Amino acid sequence: MKSGLAVGDLPEHGPVTVDVPVPMVALAIGAHPDDVEFGCGATLAKWASVGCRIHFLVLTDGSKGTWSSGEDTEALVATRRREQMDAAKIIGEGTVDFLDLPDGQLDCGLEQRRQVCEAIRRVKPDVVLGHDPWRRYRLHPDHRNAGWLVTDGIVAARDPKFFEDLALEPHRPSVLLLWEPDEPNHVEDVSGFVETKIQALLTHRSQSRSTLGLSADPEEAELASFYEKVALQHEAHGSLAGVAAGEAFRLIDDL
Repeated sequence: MKSGLAVGDLPEHGPVTVDVPVPMVALAIGAHPDDVEFGCGATLAKWASVGCRIHFLVLTDGSKGTWSSGEDTEALVATRRREQMDAAKIIGEGTVDFLDLPDGQLDCGLEQRRQVCEAIRRVKPDVVLGHDPWRRYRLHPDHRNAGWLVTDGIVAARDPKFFEDLALEPHRPSVLLLWEPDEPNHVEDVSGFVETKIQALLTHRSQSRSTLGLSADPEEAELASFYEKVALQHEAHGSLAGVAAGEAFRLIDDL
């Protein structure tokens, strides 16, 4: 049964670590506007609260993000861009870059890898966060390919002979955190930051029906149910590590 939220039940797992050192710079790479907030919004808010510089990279234009066939595509793209900017401000005044690749047609080809490599070399993040491409039964092709672009882009960014034409120094992040993990091995304790994540998610009003599971103008009881659903998910994630609220990831630090 569809939960209405992007982060659902967790698979079985082994031992987990908790809380990487707060990075100076973090880069979160999502397929669509709102993906970053779903996957790691509370973690980013926590880090931003203690001085981490947050950067968002949104790969597609979000133009397929509607259940209405008659919706104006150009207007939808503009709305989703604005919503993402507003959400980033709530998370922590994060900067946002948009590649504006066509929604639903994201490919993990060389040109797209080059663009992700460029972003990593330019931003120089200590931690990169993105979709887990190994998540079993992942339906949306953009999410799968976004995950591959993150992993492939890190390899390209770290090794100097990739994309020399960019004229940017290579950069090797310290940690990669993959959200919606197929096999979680790390939890960020986000106690006190779930509310910030929810507020960021609610800025994506164009996605109320299709992604958030809300009506266009939700009443108080409907919002309360949404808050409870999100809180329960973070409680489940936190239980992996014995914390009250968490966001679970696959941590890779051999980069």
